[in-house]
Amino acid sequence: MRAVQITEFGGPEVVAVREVPDPQPGPGQTLLHVARCGVNFADTLLRENAYLAPATLPLVPGSEVVGRTEDGRRLAAMIESGGYAEKALLRDDAAFPVPDEVDDVAAVALLIQGLTAWWLINHTGRVRSGESVVVHAAAGGVGSLAVQLAKLSGAGRVIATASTPEKRELALSLGADAAVDPAAEDLTAALCAANHGEQVDVVLEMTGGPVTDQSIAALAPFGRLAFYGMAGRVEPERVSPRALQRRSLTVSGFWLMNAFAQPATLAKAYAELAAQVAAGELRVIHGGDHPMSEIQHVHEELRSRRTTGKLVIDPSR
Repeated sequence: MRAVQITEFGGPEVVAVREVPDPQPGPGQTLLHVARCGVNFADTLLRENAYLAPATLPLVPGSEVVGRTEDGRRLAAMIESGGYAEKALLRDDAAFPVPDEVDDVAAVALLIQGLTAWWLINHTGRVRSGESVVVHAAAGGVGSLAVQLAKLSGAGRVIATASTPEKRELALSLGADAAVDPAAEDLTAALCAANHGEQVDVVLEMTGGPVTDQSIAALAPFGRLAFYGMAGRVEPERVSPRALQRRSLTVSGFWLMNAFAQPATLAKAYAELAAQVAAGELRVIHGGDHPMSEIQHVHEELRSRRTTGKLVIDPSR
């Protein structure tokens, strides 16, 4: 079968389409004919061996797929690797039925991005009715869904950050009440100003560095910051427990891989998200549907942060 295989770590040039053996399902696994595979920022770190979990070579990247099984079932699934291919192996406890009303791009977007946004809103961030919520990188895959889910959950005010005027306009079109440039000289003041001069209740943060630090400073007493990525690749300052205690703040981390230990919750979350898409309540931003042969270009675009919404590749092209 055709697949993208990495045989050495490095830049976009190391992701190349090759012929590799078909995967062979074992106990508890299902073979999927892949219609679309998601491409994520984490994939660009994986090819450099700079992700949270170390990688071993050779490697076929890709951790989210949608397609059909040998018996005709349409499933979406998260997998450890192997998605950039015509065929992939699914773990039966991490595969979800996809309604006909949900297209392939949306089906993939609801996996890592959708489930992350759902978990951040409902569990890590514990967003309650009437609270103010800051969503950083609001034009991205997670952010664009989190803005909408925050509003659907009853958030009183959603403040989006995005790096360009066009991305800020997109966030506003998705339901954000205000949009802020994260490069503002005083981001703390800008976030509070966007919240009518008040500190904020919840921040969903995936940038790192000064953005994290200034976001913590913008939190109201009993505020929560959920840290789920570090796209800027700069560590935030260390947080003092005493500083958290003074304002009763919570700073927590989230990595979706840990949620695999709760498959029933993941299945419930995916079903809820798919139903919202099917009902027209939740909009997935299509960031580009590319042939697998363009994977190097897709990685370049993603790493340069020139993309919005969900990027997918089509292994048949």
